[in-house]
Amino acid sequence: MYRFLLTPRWWGINVFAVLAIPFCIFMGSWQLSRFDARVASQQQQEDRSADAKTAAPRPLQSLLPVDQITSGRQASARGRYDTAHQLLVPDRTLQSKHGDQQGFYVLTLLRTDDGKALPVVRGWLPGDANAKADAAKVPAPPAGEVTVTGALQASENQGTSGVQAGGGLPKGQLGMISAASLVNLVPYGVYDAWITLADPPAPLHAVPPAAAEGSGLDMKAFQNLGYTGEWFVFAGFVVFMWFRLVRREAEAAKDAALGILPEEADGATNGASTGAANAGTGPATDAAKDAPTDAAKDAAASGAAVGAKENTGDDGGGGVPAGDAGDEVPAGK
Repeated sequence: MYRFLLTPRWWGINVFAVLAIPFCIFMGSWQLSRFDARVASQQQQEDRSADAKTAAPRPLQSLLPVDQITSGRQASARGRYDTAHQLLVPDRTLQSKHGDQQGFYVLTLLRTDDGKALPVVRGWLPGDANAKADAAKVPAPPAGEVTVTGALQASENQGTSGVQAGGGLPKGQLGMISAASLVNLVPYGVYDAWITLADPPAPLHAVPPAAAEGSGLDMKAFQNLGYTGEWFVFAGFVVFMWFRLVRREAEAAKDAALGILPEEADGATNGASTGAANAGTGPATDAAKDAPTDAAKDAAASGAAVGAKENTGDDGGGGVPAGDAGDEVPAGK
């Protein structure tokens, strides 16, 4: 019954199923491992953040470039604040016990001893960066040479929350904290990193460090989880369709062995037989219908001719009058 599985057509179906099922399982497992790795990195990031708060700060140069391991670590740098290039970073949200509050960052560049500048987010203020009253609340940076310590952060990009990469901001404002954005605003080099102070001066509020890109339970992590489910569903669908095709083919083979034709083929056969019968018997039936009619006409014509002959007495002699035919002849004559 299942010999059809060895036909060339079914060889192709079987090979496809054998290759597709393990491939889907492999891809689903790989996506699940990516989600597990992000969960583990989230835990590691939380542990590093907790350790960084109590760990001794390290020199900036020893933590560069910023990666998932050094992000959030306490870094220290020494230099002078460039008060002429203090910038406000608008539309930044800070989470607090009262909920999310809208405000702006206060960023000042620290000129280090090697000549390059380190962007330092000195803190966050509620309000609108475009309002003069809110901007006037920004405290001036300390003068002279200072040593700053804060959580190290990687440069922002267009996917970072709150970033305004489109430009068009007023003078003295910055949409994205990155070396690429600052290099056109200052006449010196800028580190591809920034730090946020843990203990800013009043009335500034500390900006908590963000998790490193590619770590933590972000949208990409949940996309990995969704892709895991999709690949496993694909594998199950391939198995389901293979069994369904096998069952349908086996039933068709069994019906053919018993002489049972499919409904479509049976209907086509009956239709062809009926049409052939109608085509073969149609003219004969019409002829049969016309035959009695013609015979009746011939019989009626023959009867009319005989009747006319008797009335005219056409028997080789003169006709006998109707009245005389019934008179008796005298016996003596």
